[in-house]
Amino acid sequence: MMVQKSAPLLLAGPIVRRVEKERFSLWLAMGELLDLRMEFSYTDDGHHHRQVYDLKPSSKSASDHFSIFQAGERLFYWMIDLRLEKSLPLAKTINYQLFFRSTNGFELLSDRYPDLLYPGKKALSFQVPGRIKQVLHGSCRNPNASAKDGLVFADQALSRAVSSASSDSYPSILLFSGDQIYADHVAGPVLYAIHQVTEQLGIYEEDLAIFDILGVGTSSDLHNLDTYYHRDHLLPTEAKKSLFFTGKRKPIFTSVYAENHLITLAEYLVMYLLVWSPSLWKTVDLRPKGLIGERLKRYQAELVSVVDFVKGLVSVQRLMAHIPVAMIFDDHDISDDWNLHRAWEENAYGHPVSNRIISNGMVAYLVNQGWGNNPEVFSSMETSIRAALSLPGHEAYVSLAKQLIKFENWGYTWKTEPKLIVLDTRTQRWRSEVSAYRPSGLMDWESLTDLQEHLKGLTSVILVSPAPVFGVKLIEAIQRVFTLIGKPLMVDAENWMAHPGSANGILNIFRHRRTPGIFTILSGDVHYSFVYDVRWRSEKGSPKIWQICSSGIKNTFPKKLLIYLDLMNRIFYASRSPLNWFTKRRNLRVSPRTPKGLPTGRRLLNQEGVGMIEFDQQGQPIKIEQLVSNTDRVEFLSTLDDSSTT
Repeated sequence: MMVQKSAPLLLAGPIVRRVEKERFSLWLAMGELLDLRMEFSYTDDGHHHRQVYDLKPSSKSASDHFSIFQAGERLFYWMIDLRLEKSLPLAKTINYQLFFRSTNGFELLSDRYPDLLYPGKKALSFQVPGRIKQVLHGSCRNPNASAKDGLVFADQALSRAVSSASSDSYPSILLFSGDQIYADHVAGPVLYAIHQVTEQLGIYEEDLAIFDILGVGTSSDLHNLDTYYHRDHLLPTEAKKSLFFTGKRKPIFTSVYAENHLITLAEYLVMYLLVWSPSLWKTVDLRPKGLIGERLKRYQAELVSVVDFVKGLVSVQRLMAHIPVAMIFDDHDISDDWNLHRAWEENAYGHPVSNRIISNGMVAYLVNQGWGNNPEVFSSMETSIRAALSLPGHEAYVSLAKQLIKFENWGYTWKTEPKLIVLDTRTQRWRSEVSAYRPSGLMDWESLTDLQEHLKGLTSVILVSPAPVFGVKLIEAIQRVFTLIGKPLMVDAENWMAHPGSANGILNIFRHRRTPGIFTILSGDVHYSFVYDVRWRSEKGSPKIWQICSSGIKNTFPKKLLIYLDLMNRIFYASRSPLNWFTKRRNLRVSPRTPKGLPTGRRLLNQEGVGMIEFDQQGQPIKIEQLVSNTDRVEFLSTLDDSSTT
């Protein structure tokens, strides 16, 4: 890998975010603060239209719909949320160009970075999602995993759509349902790259006086290779009874891969730059200096997967520049088991070190993911965000972090048909009153009530729940057993049915008389993919529900174990099994779909990729597939006869 000395102008992006007929949101990370210009062009009703918007940081006024956040000497985040002068047409290809001011006037960004464009195209493009015809979705993208990157497959699918004369094949939305980064499972080469980029971009030092160990006072103190592969010793421990082994001290963070856990704000911020763009990888030297023995062997083994991951980032960057991208967090965006139960929360938020790490993850999520989902809800925070990024760890930063930990608007809706409703299942938990170590419900009563209000009057809806509402019964039963013996963390016992309040709440929403007749639930989290057709057993007029899980984008489940669990689930929870009557879903008929090409009887697809769903005019899924290579797709075939279902 050749290393270029100077930092690139384009650090990451552009990423198309929330798009409507009269608004266009874009995320961009730049190495310099320059004037920008955006130009939109399209043909509608036989007429050619053009709109131009100048974005000047030096003369920004209250009426300008963009914000710039500086997090380092050479790190500028552009949050562009334009209110357009003319409405854009739905389901038509719209070209856009992004210019930056140079010494020779305005220069086209794609001239400097031609890999942003699809073959044969001279401009970037997107479509305004109105009536959703097709969705790409997935979760769990881990750079360290040996699996291929499913976003590369998605890019190839979009490339074919862009080249097609028909707009029907152009996906409406790319949806990430969690674990866009793995803050708690970081390869040594990735952490090494993060530290080099942090210094290169001059990201502001974070005050880490709260780390009263190993002489750590500022964020740069953690750049020493001596801290690699045993960062779990830097994390705070709790002296209470261990959740795993009685009498042992354990980290408050519960990830089993915490040896390189992200700690500082800079590390979280740079992680996003490195998983979304190839630019900064060209500036780092991944040859380890100072590692020896087992740590060196591990580093070299991880480097193979990381180098392969980097090769695909050209495609990933191009993909997200051409399609509206919706995002929501799951636990690994912050740390494994984030808010799993009340004891986890009390321990983690009650210690200043773990509290700061969580805060750093949430600030980074806001800047890189949360803002573009629903820009207006963060407008009142603009001054606070700017002050916090300039002085990480100081008073303004701590104040913002406290605000984000209590923030209640991470979930959001988009004005599409069907309506897109994305759930926050991480920060509005229904905590157990029976035991601090019982799993919390994924949503509390208040947030479920709010969800019901959003659903009223709709005929169909696309509902995003990072964890499946309807999961694999055998795995949920195993999680329940471990919960009863006080070990929920050993099996990630987080599912909708684990908490009676949340379980009954979400099931009652489906049965409400004013509930939509068509529910498409998109999920991830579990590292395997499946599709269920869900119907009520006896009620006429009850909704049709599709539970579609696509996981992971770049991650898989242990192969032999999943085959065994799939088999045992079919044996113990067959359609006529009496065990079904001991589940909370006993009044439901859950019909698993068969992934085409798998051995007879298999229901769970254990292959990296991205889900692709086609919808009809009523908002019903009519084709459900998993993109598993640049050209191959696995279709989930229905075994349910819907002719008798109302």
